[in-house]
Amino acid sequence: MSEGENLKWRKLDNSAKIFPLSAGRKYSTVFRLSAVMKEKVNPRILEKAVKVSLEKYNLFKVKMKYGFFWYYLEENPKEPIVEEEKDYPCKYIEPSKNNDYLFKVTYFDKKINIDIFHVLTDGGSGVVFFREIIYTYLELLHPTVFNSNERLVRKIDFNTEDSYLKNYIKDSKGNSSTKKAFELKGKKIKLGAISAIHEIIDMQDLKKECEKYDSTVTQYLTAVLIYSIYEANYKKSNSKKPIKVCIPVNLKKYFPSKTMSNFFSYITLEADMKKLANNNLQNDKNSKSKDEQKCIDFSLFETIIDFVKNDFKQKLTEEEIIKTMSANVKLGTNLFIKAIPLELKKVIVRLSYLEIRKYTTITFSNIGRIGIIGKYKDYIDEFLMLIAPEPVEKIKCSGCTFENKMSFTFTSILNDNNIEKTFYHFLISRGINVKVESNGVLDDISKKD
Repeated sequence: MSEGENLKWRKLDNSAKIFPLSAGRKYSTVFRLSAVMKEKVNPRILEKAVKVSLEKYNLFKVKMKYGFFWYYLEENPKEPIVEEEKDYPCKYIEPSKNNDYLFKVTYFDKKINIDIFHVLTDGGSGVVFFREIIYTYLELLHPTVFNSNERLVRKIDFNTEDSYLKNYIKDSKGNSSTKKAFELKGKKIKLGAISAIHEIIDMQDLKKECEKYDSTVTQYLTAVLIYSIYEANYKKSNSKKPIKVCIPVNLKKYFPSKTMSNFFSYITLEADMKKLANNNLQNDKNSKSKDEQKCIDFSLFETIIDFVKNDFKQKLTEEEIIKTMSANVKLGTNLFIKAIPLELKKVIVRLSYLEIRKYTTITFSNIGRIGIIGKYKDYIDEFLMLIAPEPVEKIKCSGCTFENKMSFTFTSILNDNNIEKTFYHFLISRGINVKVESNGVLDDISKKD
């Protein structure tokens, strides 16, 4: 797509077809990216930066329209709204209150946010657009610091193709599990509120710890997450269901694609905690000190991380990813489903999603490093990513890295922070430096009970 190309309308990609059918105030299907700047945000400059960026990435300059069989996207001639943050993150974006846009830019003090309805794009491509806004904002704010030479570094080379249809295999068989997942227990926060807890992790410390277990950052943090759920929520439930962690996968790492539309799949780790805990007891009855037994069971964690690494190895292969992606594409291209009128599709999908969501305990989406060029990075303190929790997946986790900081975020509708606190104290116990930030809905997790 060339710069400034005019988009009149386009179909939703295969993933995006489902989101508007299930979305609403309970299931917003919205994710947020935030940049914490080193200076207080200038709202007037930010508004101008959003408008300029939209002209370059005009695939975001759209509104959603109602067709007979599917929703579709159409060019939006209105101006985007930029306003001070007044609500909780990742809330459902009401198009009628947002000039029909499917993303919303807000600010507060030194922070710039963009909330994006998943219909538009996925996390990786959302970063591309958000980064353009940040670059443009800094150029307009500091015109004497940034010049046209830096602008030349940023090449705009993308399209809006449905890369799912281009790459799926029609005859591929699915690989989904039939076991329902353990659902996090506990009272919910008052209606509408969302707790956001950011654990800002020192990447050098984290990488050293990962090296001890020969694991990737995502594998290590997934294992800590499973351990934290087990200790803080699962043990007291007496459940026999597995803890199932959904890990989104960027398909651009496996297929050649320059699309800015959604192009992701996922793997699901299925941790049978009764089995893992029993194996751990049999294999390591005498190795833990009394202090460790009172605080953190490192031996159990080692059992969990071995399971996580092995499951990643089995499921994060091109063959397995193609199976999952192809199964989802076949659902969207099914002739019977395509022929159902949109109003009826909405009813069917919303009912089925209540059931589908019972097959995941929690989601952890790590979009990795957010690279910023040259002098721009000197004006940014950190990036954050947040994804909307749901009535069944009451906590969702997300991560992103900028410079030497990884932001691991819990967004939650549970009225306690025991999982977040266990996660934090586990990392601290391993000598990893962690700073905690939150929106203040729940208590400070850095304090010991």
